[in-house]
Amino acid sequence: MPKHLISRLMGKFAAARAGWFTQTFIRWFIRQYKIDMSEAIEESPQAYKTFNDFFTRRLKPELRPLKADDDELAHPVDGAVSQLGEIKDGRIFQAKGHDYSLQELLGGSEEDAKPFMNGGFATIYLAPKDYHRIHMPCDGVLKKMVYVPGDLYSVNPLTAANVPNLFARNERVVAIFDTEVGPMSMVLVGATIVASIGTVWSGTVTPPTGGRIQSWSYPASGPAAIHLKKGEEMGHFKLGSTVVLTFAKDAIEFDDDLEPRSTTRMGQVMAKRKAETKESDD
Repeated sequence: MPKHLISRLMGKFAAARAGWFTQTFIRWFIRQYKIDMSEAIEESPQAYKTFNDFFTRRLKPELRPLKADDDELAHPVDGAVSQLGEIKDGRIFQAKGHDYSLQELLGGSEEDAKPFMNGGFATIYLAPKDYHRIHMPCDGVLKKMVYVPGDLYSVNPLTAANVPNLFARNERVVAIFDTEVGPMSMVLVGATIVASIGTVWSGTVTPPTGGRIQSWSYPASGPAAIHLKKGEEMGHFKLGSTVVLTFAKDAIEFDDDLEPRSTTRMGQVMAKRKAETKESDD
């Protein structure tokens, strides 16, 4: 199946103002995926002129309060945990019988991967019904962004269980931050029918794309530095996918209740800062 062609064509439709056809498709999508439009700031499907406008709809802020305290990290998205745990010998667990390279995930740079060796990771899947804006788990300063070309396999749980190296094969955008808990990466993974990945600092990253890895570096201070607060929006998907987060060794402890298939809600507690990192700051 020509996944890139289909995805780009779907992207053109999703961005088009197609009148009654767009409205019909939005209503079908709401019914098909049982989307609760009462959570949206604009509850009426007629308020959305394009499918992209609908898919990246904003939620009423009171429905996603930031519940994480100063020493806690917040869930960055609405979705479900695919996997989480320790990065072992530079490999990240995908599903039974499958793992993949941390270095490949981040775009191939040994320097970028080194701070996360033997650290922690969390993979969160966003279903079509979910809210598709992505937020910061903690305060951070953007250090680097990397665009990595790749395949566009589906990233649903069935595919994750059967396609080797899935998240390090698909097209993705990597954002690396310096944060209050140390280095953190947020990898926004594309998938079949995902028409666009964007960030708040650069707008749409893909498409257009290209066949090579591209990277951008950002200053740590000064007027051009990009500071984002916990809970602040950092990016979005148009047509859903997966976020993979990585952290340094001994930086955080995931919430005891989190396990594969756990539901996540943006703003709720994902992890807490380890005592060792708090003491080193003191």
